[in-house]
Amino acid sequence: MKQTILLVLLNEFADWEGAFIAPSLNQSVEPGTPMKYRVKTLSVTKDPVISIGGMRVLPDYDLHSLPEDYVGLILVGGMQWFSPEAELLVPLVEQAIKEHKLVAGICNASVFLGKYGFLNKVKHTSNTLEYLKQFAGEKYHGELHYINKQAVRDGLIVTANGSGYLEFCREILYALEADSDEKIESNYLFMKNGYFPN
Repeated sequence: MKQTILLVLLNEFADWEGAFIAPSLNQSVEPGTPMKYRVKTLSVTKDPVISIGGMRVLPDYDLHSLPEDYVGLILVGGMQWFSPEAELLVPLVEQAIKEHKLVAGICNASVFLGKYGFLNKVKHTSNTLEYLKQFAGEKYHGELHYINKQAVRDGLIVTANGSGYLEFCREILYALEADSDEKIESNYLFMKNGYFPN
């Protein structure tokens, strides 16, 4: 039975930041291998959300209808992660972490995780440490755990900067044990370089 991963979208979400992870989970890391996950979308309400690129998405779930058995949240970056609407997602993230589910945030969604104290005790990255400190504010005091990389995984917490969407995908696949290390790495190198390694 496939397990559900929730792609969390807010208005003005960054189209490209979830574009590689969604098919890698929903259709498997390598074509022809067993599919372990299914990807569904979630937002604060079931109203359509519009991406930065103008794509209109009708969420599968909202905060009042999400499935109890989901195994991970992937917070797709964008322009609304500092908004009052984003704050409504804090209890959901708290619960996911408490229940040892995947929580992944890229770009401004990583700053959101810092803003509410979720990164203070785990290794993480973002859109530079200075940017994270500036926009996360006083609840963030995890500087000693900051790593200046495209994407960082610490157990089931994954973070990435806005240009690290391929590395974000790779680290999520590793965190979920979506396939063998070899296939995950081949998937990453193909997306990065346009060909499979020898």
